[in-house]
Amino acid sequence: MKLTARKINIFNLFNLPAAYITGVRTKYIDDESCTVTVKHRWINQNPFRSMFWAVQGMAAELTTGALVMKKIKESDRQISMLVLNNNANFSKKATGRITFRCEDGKLVDEAIARAIETGDGQTVWMSAIGKNSEGIKVSKFNFEWTLKVKKLKDRN
Repeated sequence: MKLTARKINIFNLFNLPAAYITGVRTKYIDDESCTVTVKHRWINQNPFRSMFWAVQGMAAELTTGALVMKKIKESDRQISMLVLNNNANFSKKATGRITFRCEDGKLVDEAIARAIETGDGQTVWMSAIGKNSEGIKVSKFNFEWTLKVKKLKDRN
């Protein structure tokens, strides 16, 4: 079964309701990139009438996490994933529709290949840049994902 933007959005409705309610939506995913948008609204604003940083973080994390989920699914292996670290920079007030994009699919491919080859956990830093409708960068988030191949349990 192919992982699509629509399937991710349905998953979020039932498993990440805070992201769904605040308007975080996956728009596009392929082998190299993922695009997620969120529109500034009353439900996701801060007291300064811009988008709350945590809502931006949910959208940014989804761009990276969806790519990791897609690559794990395609590997046909049982691999665990978890955010180990993250950081962010904010350069402009986030109003209107903000589009986050991650283009680190190749980095995930390499980390999964190393995890499968060595059996050791791997980490990969991925970034998501948020831009407003005018194409101006409003924030950049970096996430360090850990990937580890799960050991098969012996059935004897």
